[in-house]
Amino acid sequence: MPSLLSSPFARIISTTVGALLACALVHAAAAKRYTIEELLATEAVSGASLSPDGSKVLITSDRTGILNAYALPVDGSAAIPLTTSTSESILARSYFPHDERFLYEADQGGNELNHVFVRELDGTARDLTPGARLKASFRGWSDDQQSFFVTTNERDPRYFDLYEISLEGYARTLVYENKDGRDVQAISADKRFLALGKPNTRKDSDVYLLDRQTGEIRELLNPASDAVVTAATFSKDGQSLYYLTDLDHEFQYLIRRDLASNTDELVLKTDWDIVAARLSRSGQYLTVSINRDSRTELRVTDIGTGQPLALPVMPGLKITTVSFAEDESAIAFYVEGGRSPGDLFHWSLGSTTPPVQLTRRLNPVVDPVDLVEPEVVTFTSFDGLTVPGVLYKPHGASPEQKAPALVWVHGGPGGQSRADWSATIQYFVNQGYAVFAINNRGSSGYGKTFYALDDQRHGSDDLDDCVTSKQMLIDTGWVDPDRIAIIGGSYGGYMVCAALTFRTGAFKAGVNIFGVTNWVRTLKSIPAWWEAARNSLYLELGNPDTQEEYLRSISPLFHAKNIKDPLMVLQGANDPRVLQIESDEIVAAARANGAEVDYLVFPDEGHGFRKKVNQIKGYESALQFLNRHLGIPTP
Repeated sequence: MPSLLSSPFARIISTTVGALLACALVHAAAAKRYTIEELLATEAVSGASLSPDGSKVLITSDRTGILNAYALPVDGSAAIPLTTSTSESILARSYFPHDERFLYEADQGGNELNHVFVRELDGTARDLTPGARLKASFRGWSDDQQSFFVTTNERDPRYFDLYEISLEGYARTLVYENKDGRDVQAISADKRFLALGKPNTRKDSDVYLLDRQTGEIRELLNPASDAVVTAATFSKDGQSLYYLTDLDHEFQYLIRRDLASNTDELVLKTDWDIVAARLSRSGQYLTVSINRDSRTELRVTDIGTGQPLALPVMPGLKITTVSFAEDESAIAFYVEGGRSPGDLFHWSLGSTTPPVQLTRRLNPVVDPVDLVEPEVVTFTSFDGLTVPGVLYKPHGASPEQKAPALVWVHGGPGGQSRADWSATIQYFVNQGYAVFAINNRGSSGYGKTFYALDDQRHGSDDLDDCVTSKQMLIDTGWVDPDRIAIIGGSYGGYMVCAALTFRTGAFKAGVNIFGVTNWVRTLKSIPAWWEAARNSLYLELGNPDTQEEYLRSISPLFHAKNIKDPLMVLQGANDPRVLQIESDEIVAAARANGAEVDYLVFPDEGHGFRKKVNQIKGYESALQFLNRHLGIPTP
C-alpha cells in the first residue's frame, strides 16, 4: 500500500530556547556551530547503476541545487554531468545493458506525474511515455537484455498497465492490462509468469500468479489467510518465487515457493522485518535487507554455497545497499552512519585493495566530531505501551545547561523515524536542540500488532504517545520542560495541527509541513493512481462517504477555534496528496481565531521539497518563526 503522507521533507525541523539559555549553550558546547547552508551543502545522492563495461556508476545528485544525473568513474575521478536541468528534478534509473544510454524519470514541479525518458548517446532526451496527466515508472530489464518494462496509467488513471519496450526503436508491447487493481510486483526471466499484488487492508494483502502461457491466475496463499504478502523476485530459472509475508508471525520473513509443486521453503526469518530481497543478474547472490530497530542490516548470500559474501569492513559505518556489475565481478555500495551521510564506494569482489570512495557527500567544512550520533531509545506511554524513537542529545546539554527539545513526527501514516543521516536534524542539534524522532504507535518496523494500533484512532492514542514523550525527555535531566515544541512533515504535519488543536498547550509551538487538516477532503481527493489501495486506506483511516462525522471529529480544520499556540505551515503548490487548499484553510481559520500563524508556499514544489534553495528557505523560515515566538534571538 502506498504511504499516503510520507515525504522526503518530513525531516524539516526547528525548535526553541530562551535568549539567555541560547547564549549559555553556545558557550558551553565544545562543538563548532554550522550554518544551514553549510550543513545543507551535504550532497544528496541516490542510485548505483554500473555501466556495461563497469567503468562508471550512474547516480542522481543535487550538487547543483537540483537533482540531475551524473556518471562517477570507478577510479574515483571527477563526476561527469549527464543532465543539466535547472527546473525539473531528474531521477536517474539505469544504464542500458549494452551501451551508455540511460533511463531517467522526471515529473513537473513535484506533481508526481513521472514520465520515463531515455537519454541518448548524443545527449538528447526522448520521452518514452508521452501524454498528459499520466504517471509512469521503469520496472526493470528483460532477462535477454533486448527490452525493458515500464508501467503507466495512461489507459485508466486508476490502474497501471505493464508494457515491454524494445531497446532499438523503442517499439512498445502491452504485457499486462490491469483491470482489477493488481499491480505487477515481479516478472519471471522468461516473461511467462507475473506476480501481481493487491492490497486489501494494512494487515492483509494478496499476491496472484499469472501464467501468461495458459492464462491461469492463482492466489499465492489461501484466500482465508490474514497476512501481508509481497512478491520479491523470481528465481532466474523461473521455477520459484521469493516472497515476503508475516503469516502467523509479528514480522515479515522470506519464503521461496516452488511453482511446480506449490510447496514453500523458509529462506530467512528474524525478529525484525525483512523488507526487501533481490537476486543478482545470474542469480548467484541473494541480497536481503532487514529493518533492525530503525537501522538497515544487509545480508548477501552466495546461493550456491549458502555462505555469506565477504563484504568490506567499514569501521563505524554500515553497508546499506549493494549493486552488482553485469559480470558480478564488482559491486557499488552505500555505507551510512548516524552522523555520516551515505557515501558510495566501488570494490572488486575478493580484492585485497580497499574500496574506492566515489562520493564525499559531507561538506568538507563540517567536522563529524561536531555532529551527534543518534541513540535508539524507548519510553512507557500513557497506557503502558513501550514506544521507541531516535534521540539526539546536543553537545553541551546537561542538568546545569538544559537543552530545548523538539518532538519530530514522521510521515505516513505508518512511516518510521530511522537512525540515519539527516542534515536537517544535525543542523538543529548542532545549534543546541535535543531532537526526539518518535515512532509512535502505528509506525512500521515494530511488528504488525504495533503497526495496527492507530487504525481509525488517528489523532488520539498516537498523539498521546507524542505528548507523553515529553516526560521521557524531561526525565533525562538535560531537557528544559518549558522548551518543547512539535514539528512534522506530511502525516507528521497532521499530528502537529492535531496537537495544537486537541491538546492545546501541550507544546509551545508547532511547524506543520503540508499536513492534512481536513480528512474528508483528503480521502476524497487521493490521486487516481492509488485506486488499488483506496479500500485499504479507508479501512485504516475512515471512509469519507460513510464516516464523515468521525473524520470531521479528527480533522483540525473543524476545531481550529482551539488553536492558541503559534503555528507555521509550509506547503508545495503542486502537492497532489495534500492539496494547497488544506493549508490555505487551516491558516485562515487559525488566524481568524487569533492565533499567530506564518505561512510559506513554494510554487515549484509538491509533496516533498526537492530543490535545495527551497529547503534552505523553509528551514530558515521555520527557525526564525520559532525563535521569534519563543523569545530566542535569531543568529
